[in-house]
Amino acid sequence: MTDKKSNAMWGGRFAAGPDAIMEAINASIGYDKRLAFQDITGSRAHAAMLAAQGIITDTDAKTIREGLLTVLSEIESGTFEFSTALEDIHMNVESRLKEIVGEPAGRLHTARSRNDQVATDFKLWTRDQMDACIDGLEALIKALLGQAEAGADWVMPGFTHLQTAQPVTWGHHMMAYVEMLGRDVSRFKDARVRMNENPLGSAALAGTGFPIDRHMTSEALGFDRPTANSLDAVADRDFALEFLSCASITAMHLSRFSEELVIWSSAQFRFVTLSDRFSTGSSIMPQKKNPDAAELIRAKVGRIMGAMVALFTVMKGLPLAYSKDMQEDKEQVFDAADNLMLALAAMTGMVSDMTANVDSLRAAAASGFSTATDLADWLVREAGLPFRDAHHVTGALVALAESKGCDLPDLSLDEMKSAHAAITEGVYTVLTVENSVASRTSYGGTAPSQVRAQIARWKEVLG
Repeated sequence: MTDKKSNAMWGGRFAAGPDAIMEAINASIGYDKRLAFQDITGSRAHAAMLAAQGIITDTDAKTIREGLLTVLSEIESGTFEFSTALEDIHMNVESRLKEIVGEPAGRLHTARSRNDQVATDFKLWTRDQMDACIDGLEALIKALLGQAEAGADWVMPGFTHLQTAQPVTWGHHMMAYVEMLGRDVSRFKDARVRMNENPLGSAALAGTGFPIDRHMTSEALGFDRPTANSLDAVADRDFALEFLSCASITAMHLSRFSEELVIWSSAQFRFVTLSDRFSTGSSIMPQKKNPDAAELIRAKVGRIMGAMVALFTVMKGLPLAYSKDMQEDKEQVFDAADNLMLALAAMTGMVSDMTANVDSLRAAAASGFSTATDLADWLVREAGLPFRDAHHVTGALVALAESKGCDLPDLSLDEMKSAHAAITEGVYTVLTVENSVASRTSYGGTAPSQVRAQIARWKEVLG
């Protein structure tokens, strides 16, 4: 009777009762095995330091370091057997090390705790991931630079409120995303500098009485310095939160561009043609070519930002120093990192492969009275009108053209003069979209000369 009640309470998966529940909730090996390389790297550095400080013998250190390489080779070859009963990657590695080298393995954990060990491993992994994100962003920036260089002169509509505003160039639009992604690179680099302090040697929370050399392990692991407070070192997950924050902003930028690609590739816009490699068909409508890669990238920001919120929620109420809640820090970061890298790779592929439909871009740029601001500027420069008066005159001419079903360049000079007598034939020189974009030569403007200058600057930045 007791067994039946136990089964009903815990469910078939946990037929053994509360012990199985505890093992399942306590174990993290199912996901933190991704830290194997970092764990073994940190342990090898720790063993070398212990020997250098005379805390363990050189012989034991050599045995431990070589044994750890054997463990790593087993993990990388797929022959290593992970055990849930051993809870996490740290205990799994240490247990296997003991099987390989025997008694010296027990000396490895001298002067450290799993608290500083996991903080070190996770920092090393996150640092590596930041480097990967920087590389992925720079690859995408280079793809955008290629598009910008090809289309520095191609005219397209610029939008505000998704309404035609003023003509811009294709190159200028591509370079807007270069600037966004450049800030993303900067954020990752900045966060990487801030996180690059070594928790190893902080032990459980108070440091250690052994004469360790934390600067030695810091140098061996590529950290700039050891952390300055052992309580903070084991309690800190700011580096993971910053990674998720940077990832969320990057994903938001990718989502915005994805939205534009979805719109631009539609039959109503026809601004771009996406390659077959990043599109799919419909199971029922044979004419369809769906921008599924862009749509999926657009959705990634939800789970990446969700990971950030989840980790903030885990950390917000924790007293110093370490709490088991912090075991919930990794899955969100791993998931966000995987999805961001996938999104960056897919966007890089789409940008590299997509074809701008230059004629459609130019036709759209010339519609919707897109050179109205050029007309107003001309009235200020040539007729001496205050801008607000020029704005009013231009508005009257837009209304006239709209009533006639034509665009501004199609109005006759007499019709132009009906709005203001100072208008001359020279006004028509500013009403073409090509002249409009060519005139926007202010620094950062859409003129092809400015676009090419920014492309050159970014090429120099990237090296």
